[in-house]
Amino acid sequence: MKKNLGRLFYAATLVGGVAAAMVIILYSAFYGKAVDAEKVIYINKATQYSEIVEQLRPSLRSKMHQQAFDFYAKRLNLERRFRTGRYLFGEGESVIRAVRRLVLGEQTAVKLVVGEARTLPQLAGKLANQIAADSATLLSAMRNKQLRKELGFVKDSTIAMFVPNTYEVYWDISPEKLLHRIKREYDRFWSAERTAKLERCKLSKYEVMTLASIVYEETKIPAEMRMIAGVYINRLRGGIALGACPTIKYAMGDFALQRILHKHLKYRSPFNTYINRGLPPAPICVPSIEAIDAVLNYSEHKYLYFCARPELDGRHNFARTLKEHNANSRKYSAAIEKLGVK
Repeated sequence: MKKNLGRLFYAATLVGGVAAAMVIILYSAFYGKAVDAEKVIYINKATQYSEIVEQLRPSLRSKMHQQAFDFYAKRLNLERRFRTGRYLFGEGESVIRAVRRLVLGEQTAVKLVVGEARTLPQLAGKLANQIAADSATLLSAMRNKQLRKELGFVKDSTIAMFVPNTYEVYWDISPEKLLHRIKREYDRFWSAERTAKLERCKLSKYEVMTLASIVYEETKIPAEMRMIAGVYINRLRGGIALGACPTIKYAMGDFALQRILHKHLKYRSPFNTYINRGLPPAPICVPSIEAIDAVLNYSEHKYLYFCARPELDGRHNFARTLKEHNANSRKYSAAIEKLGVK
């Protein structure tokens, strides 16, 4: 009898040990470190469930984790419940966490960079490279009159609404939501301090963005931006045409043009600031923050002209009279002619 009891106790202990081991294995499969290296997957409206599995399954550490993923995904009906987005699965993430994030749509934001762009199509293309929406859909939203009205941006171009910076957004954000987000950032950018400076330059926010775009195209040197902004402010107040060469390039759509000739100055376009007085109807690029602040904090002086220096170092010579300016222009022309620029 004692022998039988001993055998039963041994068997029970053995079964208990096996059960405990199974519990540990199962816990490790579902809750343990499953993802062997950081993995990013993208899910759009056209993505099939099989594509998600194909992307994620190879990143799981073992066949046990892959089986656990299949089991838990089926249990939560992931095939019908997954959501679009950009998902970053960290090294060591568990199966339970990975599946739940896909079901709940807990995606990881992307850092959307709004940088240099000269036209709306170019801007739409650069943004489309960073989020799910394609450039055509983005461009359509940017040009949508009703949406512009909702944004309180009824002028000719929504490009004036884009302040260069890095913004965190979800990869699958809709073009409409993106533009509303950009408008909020634009409003935040125009702080009380910046808004108060509008009185000094006698320009609206839109006009500041437009002038800043010209200043930015004229120079990338922050130290000169305020001086150049001051020249244009002087010309605006004096009723003198701006005569900004970058607006000719924009009007002609030829940004590779190295030298502006007299024949180019006659090109008919509302953006040609040689034949039209005042500011062009819209910005000619996305200006830098330095250029925007340069307009708001323009240098007060009596210069009406500026010309690139013959040293070709990116800086400019400033002049009060046309005679001085023509002398500067001849020196610059001689310098570029030596280089064979036509």
